[in-house]
Amino acid sequence: MRRRILLAILLAVAVTAAALGIPLGVTAWKLVESITTEDLSARASQIAATLDTDLADGQLTQSDLATVAVAIPPGGRLSVQLPGRDTLVQGSDPGSDVVTARVQLARDGNLELTIPAGTMRSRQTTVTLAVLLLVVLSVGIGTVVATVTARRLAKPLRHVAERAAKLGGGDFRPDPSRYGVGELDMVAEALDTSGTALAQLVQRERQLVGDVSHQLRSRLTALQLRLESLTLLDDTDAAEEARAAQEQADRLSEALEELLAAARAASEVDAEPVELASKLPEVAQEWRQLLRAEGRNLKLRIGDGLMARATPGRLREVVGVLLDNALKHGAGTVTLAARRGDAEGTVVVEVSDTGSGIPDELVPHVFERGFSGGGSTGVGLALARALAEADGGRLELSSRRPAVFSLFLRVPVPGDAAAVRWPSERVPR
Repeated sequence: MRRRILLAILLAVAVTAAALGIPLGVTAWKLVESITTEDLSARASQIAATLDTDLADGQLTQSDLATVAVAIPPGGRLSVQLPGRDTLVQGSDPGSDVVTARVQLARDGNLELTIPAGTMRSRQTTVTLAVLLLVVLSVGIGTVVATVTARRLAKPLRHVAERAAKLGGGDFRPDPSRYGVGELDMVAEALDTSGTALAQLVQRERQLVGDVSHQLRSRLTALQLRLESLTLLDDTDAAEEARAAQEQADRLSEALEELLAAARAASEVDAEPVELASKLPEVAQEWRQLLRAEGRNLKLRIGDGLMARATPGRLREVVGVLLDNALKHGAGTVTLAARRGDAEGTVVVEVSDTGSGIPDELVPHVFERGFSGGGSTGVGLALARALAEADGGRLELSSRRPAVFSLFLRVPVPGDAAAVRWPSERVPR
């Protein structure tokens, strides 16, 4: 994009320079020639006026021409032709490339003043080169302007593309960046609006799936218990029907589990092995400047060789929500840490600060949608938990004073990335 913008502006500058430079060069060339010719004609007219006076007093002689020699330009030649007389000449031979001015004398004579054209050609060349230099200078300035303009336009376009890619990857956080270009600012506003709508949609979807699964499991469990008691009846036919109904309820329970497992697998389809030592510093760098602006620090502690199975965009979004929560509601130094989990096959990403923590009355509600203790929208933590669960993880408040939020993720296994060659265990031969 940047290259296309640059080439388009340079092409416009080059065409404009050629359209103006060529006529300007030709005009300058002709103008120098016209000025030289007019100056020579003025000199010839002045000499003719003097010689007309001499002709009125008598015969014009060679000595009379000598009196006007001072008016002849250097290297020029004055020729006077009178009827019935030889041509009188004053000055040197100007050569073949000359500029000539002719004037009619009073007594049917002709006066011709000739000078070498070399001086005029030099002036024409100088003026033409000046015009060419002006064109080159204008193209150079146009190149600088084109480069700056291309950067100014390409940078926002790249940022919009990155923002759209993050949105597709599950990073729904609004981006306050604006570019001063009306159309691009409209796109940025639309992306922020879409991100907010998608965040709410994901949250509602996860909440709906959780509510439906909980309600169905509860009802199925109650139904199975009732049917189990019916199988103990003395009535053989009723007991047989109860056992058949119980089998159908068991199958329905298995189908429900399969559907929920398929839904979880579909939501985790983009999850991949992520190296936390490379991904988390990128997120930390984004928030470090915001914390410094508030006079606070961000510490990063990541264990060696930690890998987690997650969608990069969702991981960035969840950690970003936790850091934003620490920025708005916490105090002191914020710590972003990653370590191996206590349970086998898990890693834990923790965000904490040194503030006063979370009040006891707010602890049960921190992950509820629409609930906020600090005047915010109350969507962030609820969305973060939904995104964590969408990747098969879990987000918990592990400590209230100081506030510590823990994101539990699964360690990837070879089957999570078919294209990745996992090292085999070394075994003795």
